[in-house]
Amino acid sequence: MATAAHEVTPAEASAHPPSESIVVRFAGDSGDGMQLTGGQFTLSTALAGNDLATFPDFPAEIRAPLGTLFGVSAFQINFGSTAIETAGDELDVLVAMNPAALKTNVDALRPGGLIIADEGEFGDRNLAKARYDANPLTDGSLGKWQLMSFDISQLTLDAVKPFGLGNKEALRCKNMWTLGLALWMFDRDRQPIVDWLTAKFAKAPTLAEANIAALNAGHAYGETAELTGPMKQHHVGVAPVEAGLWRTVTGADSISLGLVAGAQLAGLPMFFGGYPITPASAILHSLSRLKEFGVTTFQAEDEIAAIASAIGASYAGQLGVTSSSGPGIALKGEAMGLAIMTELPLVIVNSQRGGPSTGLPTKTEQSDLYQAVYGRNGDAPMPVIAARSAADCFDVAIEAVRIATQYMTPVMILTDGYIANAAEPWKVPDMSTYVPFPVTFATEKPAGGFLPYARDADTLKRPWAKPGTPGLLHRIGGIEKKNGTGNIDYAPANHQEMTDIRKAKVDNIVVPDQQVELGETSGALAIVGWGSTFGPIHQAVRRARKRGLDVHHIHIRHIWPMPHNMAVLLRGYEHILVPEMNTGQLKTVLRDQYLVDAKPLNKVSGQPFKIAEIEAAIDGFFDGAGA
Repeated sequence: MATAAHEVTPAEASAHPPSESIVVRFAGDSGDGMQLTGGQFTLSTALAGNDLATFPDFPAEIRAPLGTLFGVSAFQINFGSTAIETAGDELDVLVAMNPAALKTNVDALRPGGLIIADEGEFGDRNLAKARYDANPLTDGSLGKWQLMSFDISQLTLDAVKPFGLGNKEALRCKNMWTLGLALWMFDRDRQPIVDWLTAKFAKAPTLAEANIAALNAGHAYGETAELTGPMKQHHVGVAPVEAGLWRTVTGADSISLGLVAGAQLAGLPMFFGGYPITPASAILHSLSRLKEFGVTTFQAEDEIAAIASAIGASYAGQLGVTSSSGPGIALKGEAMGLAIMTELPLVIVNSQRGGPSTGLPTKTEQSDLYQAVYGRNGDAPMPVIAARSAADCFDVAIEAVRIATQYMTPVMILTDGYIANAAEPWKVPDMSTYVPFPVTFATEKPAGGFLPYARDADTLKRPWAKPGTPGLLHRIGGIEKKNGTGNIDYAPANHQEMTDIRKAKVDNIVVPDQQVELGETSGALAIVGWGSTFGPIHQAVRRARKRGLDVHHIHIRHIWPMPHNMAVLLRGYEHILVPEMNTGQLKTVLRDQYLVDAKPLNKVSGQPFKIAEIEAAIDGFFDGAGA
């Protein structure tokens, strides 16, 4: 039996020093349970005290044919004893449950990395589906990597045989066998997974026992395999963290909690109207479990009904919220204009995905910035803010609620598929440190009568009156209103005035000054990013600065309006590079607003940036290619 990680001898420790971080990817068919395996491994890793970041990668097909290249589902986790800001560039370990999983993922494995393959799935039929002419496990083509292959399918069947399951049902335990092996390999405690299985299959105890047996069998196999192959047990130390209560959150979890917290800080009940769409659906699922906090959730028959119901809730005096992804946001466009015309608070969450049209439903992209800033008919300005990570979604959601309620305007939050599905540790904040921003409704009829489009002198917001309040009868709607009275008014001068007021209200929203994330306020090169590019940009700039390069990192949360100090800040740098998962949308906005010669670094593959890609761009600049 292998020596436990906490009992290693000094000689063993020097032969296999602890890694600061390790990147593991589980890959297999959609039905192999890779997302569940990854999720439970993430749970055990968080409980072990490591910092982590994950990247679930789904196929777009609901159920692709077994063994095909386009049906591969993968889950990647980067965990370590230091600060982890991305899901990792190169893999250290690839667990491939079939030939298709191997073929679509092996190129991401670093030279010398470990492949763990289920050789029981590498038959002629599956090899043909993956377009292999020969078996890669035996033809020498995997020579630059370490390889351990064994028949996970048969080993699983053997482990669960005492429980009398049918062959198909027994093979569903393969993911637990694989998880058991991974738990051994990285010195993880099995008990939390055992407890989870017991609870999950409480009404089917035989299934619970079978899955636990498979988990234990995989763990035991690791102990044996270490004696005869390249598999070693790796211990990753506990990451230093601030004292406090921590939990793991996905972007969807975090943004849901932030919306609820924002509504509480505003003193409002919340109504969420949504329609299922990948990858935004998880927000509806999360909010539906938070009814005790005054949250009403409504699954509408389509995207237009979803946003219209949320606008109706705001009209009635609640915080209206809706959520979607690119195609659904396009459908909501006219109703966004209605919310802008009626000047009602509304929060719209856009979990971006690859486009255009249906595009890449399960892949990540940042290509909706133009849509968020400009994408409505007429002059229809709306604040736009972007989250940088799963944990950051909490504060971004609160900020969106603050702006929406304090300025009587719809606000769009931009996340993306990577943020929505990724998980990371989050320190649960002390809510007493957040400043409330309670809403004040109009309740008394003023002298001379109620004017629904009267203006606050500082913010230009109009009053918010609940329908049915005595003396405050008023009309709002989608046809241009007369400033003050809200009566329909087509007069050219009035339309000019109302358009100017709506623009000025958004332009003058007070947002925090833009900070420099890493570096100084002037220098040779600024890397300016937004959204989920934060992690790879930050790590790339950190590495470049350690090598003495004059490079700095700025990351923008408030996309529209931008912070008032942005013009002065950007002019402090000789050159600006903007990495984006689109064809240059923020770059264009920066050029338009500040007349700076921002250069693009674009990626639209459906995958997030790697640290190495941004490092290469930085090096290319200082080598003269970007000058």
